[in-house]
Amino acid sequence: MNAISDISHRMIDDHAVLDASADAVGGKAWQLAQLRRYGLPVAEFIVLPAAATAPADEAEHAWAAVQARGWADRPLAVRSSAVGEDGAHASFAGIHRSCLNVCGAAQLAEAIAAVRASLLSDSARAYRQRLGIAGQARMAVIIMPLLPAVAAGIAFTCDPRDGREDRMLIHAHWGLGEALVGGEADGDEYLLAEDATDSWRVLSCRLGGKAQQRRCADGGGTELHATPVVQTSRQVLDAAQIEALAALLRDAAYALDFVAPFYDLEWLWDGARFWLTQARPVTRRPHYTYPALQNQPAIWTRGNTCELLPDPLAAFDWNFSRRGVNALLEQGARLAGYPLQDGVQRAGLFHGRLYLEASIMQWELWNAVNVPPTSMNVMMGGHQPEITVPASTWRERLRRGLNMLRYLRRAGAVRQRGEAAIVRVRAMAQRLRAAPPPAEHAVLRAAIQEAGQVARSEFDMFFLQGSGGGSLSLLRDTLEKAFPGEGDALGAALLAGGEASVTVQQNYALLALAQRARQEGRESTGFQRALADFMQAYGHRGHYETYFRSASWREQPDSLLAQLDSLADIDADALRQRQQQAAAQAWARIRQHAPWPTRLLLRWLARAANRECNQREAARSALIDNLDAVRHLADGAIALLRQRGVLHADEGRDALQHLFLWEIDSACQGSLPAASLRARLLDRQARFARWQTETAPEYLLIQPDGRHTAGALPTPTAPTDGQRWRGLATGAGVARGRVRRIRHPAEGVALQAGEILLAPATDPGWTPLFLKAGGLVVETGGYLSHAAIVAREFALPAVVNLPGIMDALQDGEWVEVDGGRGVVRRVGEG
Repeated sequence: MNAISDISHRMIDDHAVLDASADAVGGKAWQLAQLRRYGLPVAEFIVLPAAATAPADEAEHAWAAVQARGWADRPLAVRSSAVGEDGAHASFAGIHRSCLNVCGAAQLAEAIAAVRASLLSDSARAYRQRLGIAGQARMAVIIMPLLPAVAAGIAFTCDPRDGREDRMLIHAHWGLGEALVGGEADGDEYLLAEDATDSWRVLSCRLGGKAQQRRCADGGGTELHATPVVQTSRQVLDAAQIEALAALLRDAAYALDFVAPFYDLEWLWDGARFWLTQARPVTRRPHYTYPALQNQPAIWTRGNTCELLPDPLAAFDWNFSRRGVNALLEQGARLAGYPLQDGVQRAGLFHGRLYLEASIMQWELWNAVNVPPTSMNVMMGGHQPEITVPASTWRERLRRGLNMLRYLRRAGAVRQRGEAAIVRVRAMAQRLRAAPPPAEHAVLRAAIQEAGQVARSEFDMFFLQGSGGGSLSLLRDTLEKAFPGEGDALGAALLAGGEASVTVQQNYALLALAQRARQEGRESTGFQRALADFMQAYGHRGHYETYFRSASWREQPDSLLAQLDSLADIDADALRQRQQQAAAQAWARIRQHAPWPTRLLLRWLARAANRECNQREAARSALIDNLDAVRHLADGAIALLRQRGVLHADEGRDALQHLFLWEIDSACQGSLPAASLRARLLDRQARFARWQTETAPEYLLIQPDGRHTAGALPTPTAPTDGQRWRGLATGAGVARGRVRRIRHPAEGVALQAGEILLAPATDPGWTPLFLKAGGLVVETGGYLSHAAIVAREFALPAVVNLPGIMDALQDGEWVEVDGGRGVVRRVGEG
């Protein structure tokens, strides 16, 4: 009985709910249907469509539908599902009526009428008025078999009290959940924490009084009973059950919305398995942050992340970033002994793009070691605003100074351990890639877990990746004091003469490979051996290599090999000479004009800044090598999922990127049905496609009351006189040349030697183009951006952080790039 001609009488089966609309079935039914579609344990149900008033013979048709489904002899649950109920902005929790243990046709009619009538209750009217919900209220009704409840409860997939994201709160009680929901009993409370393996572990348990509980009454309805003493004195769920329930709750929340997986769910334990009976977003979740920031807007910025991750992130990438960003950014403060606030989240996903919460980062760096928010922004890049910091007492300044000394004293040992970790991680990655992916699921899972742990546990290596700006900032500031207006230029020149980073070594190796191809031919044994050696060392790199979906050079070398002919014309010795000359000229000026104490300090800072930037690049290379090993192992999961019919033959990483590891694992085991996994996959692919059409603002402001205020779209940098633009100076020297706009490194074959490379952002996949460019201009970036670090090493004139410059300049225009002053200006040809 899936359809009756009159829409007001039509019974909508749970599998047809999503073919209707949320306006037809109400919020609760819509969410429950989504959960069933995604493979979560929700009992079957039917829905009486939403209406302002009930049809006269509605109960008769409802009972006929119950009989047709074989439910006539079973107790029923009749539940509200108003339009707008269980939404992100309005929960209607405890407002509308639900009736449990409904038995027979007469009770069903009464229950339907009671649920419909609750739409117009005083409390419902007041709630809608308070939230400003206009329009005619409409109520749908859910009818489902009542599940036998040994225990039931409520759960939140965050901590609703303070908004903390890495906590989960579960309330549990014996019997039906009504006693908890209605506040009639004090149940158990379990607090869980997310660990480094994405599992939820019990952090604390509070035993509730559980004095009374609700049970089904004979003949229908429910009644309160005193809880037996044996039950009041023990936990409702043991640790294993709690963690199993937590895994289910996490899966449900991420299936519904992995960007904001913060849900208020109701659950039931029937003695053998858990069921979900309701899911709605947590409304008005507090923003968990430092007390000093609670009355300031949260500043979310892409000023740094848009360089490496300019496009949307899929679920696989986001699961690494949401945890990995914190691990990268916390290590320096921990080393200084600064008491970080546990659980603050520095990564967010908006319009599908990765944002960092600059307000937290600015506060931590200022309050830990006295780095002003302005300096933090310069390091990051972007044009986000700054937080307001209070005036400091002398005790606070002393504390921060001592933190800095503690950091300096401890950093050396951590850096040594970090370098050892780089070697260890790269060796592991090579070992995992050396053999085909395991065909057996259990072995494959163990290998993926081994590789995945790197992204969660190599804290010393994270320190190298996330802390490369301290000495660089001090070097720049010291130079600026000694040589006003020349700090950027001299700093860039000093770093050109230092030890080469892994990225620069990679590019000199590429030049040697290009020379060999020209001299010996690409089919020669010598070239093939040299190519194999290059791929062994650098084949894990690639274009936009941070995305799981991206192919490495080892897998797809064509774009790299296509550049060899033009790179063969580049004189590697001339590049090295340019680097050495820039450094020599800078040191000569320093020796001539700076006193000897300043010279000694500058030499120490230059060496330290060079080492730190190189370690930053090396740590990144190791992380990408690890990711490349994960990609290799993921090919084994793809094969298993194809065998099980979950993925089609033409689907690979482009599909797998939209799934979480626990979903992949469940599908490989067969515990998550293929249809359910494909439902999640298809919905996320559709969302990803929408993200790709959206323009992401450079930064967003979220007010303390939760309002999103209009963040700035990337505002074109206005030329000062119609001909010149000022950005961040990040490279030495001055260069003139024709503009060549390149939007993707694969377009790099169009770049001619000596042209000015104009790019939206760069990552290591772009650096072969740096070898040909006469100068570099980039829309995004800061002093620690990839473009800045490598441009300094190559002594390449470079200016970054010029939003809109890609549209302001056209191919073939002549410009001058002043890397020391941070100025780009139009000039006449030649």
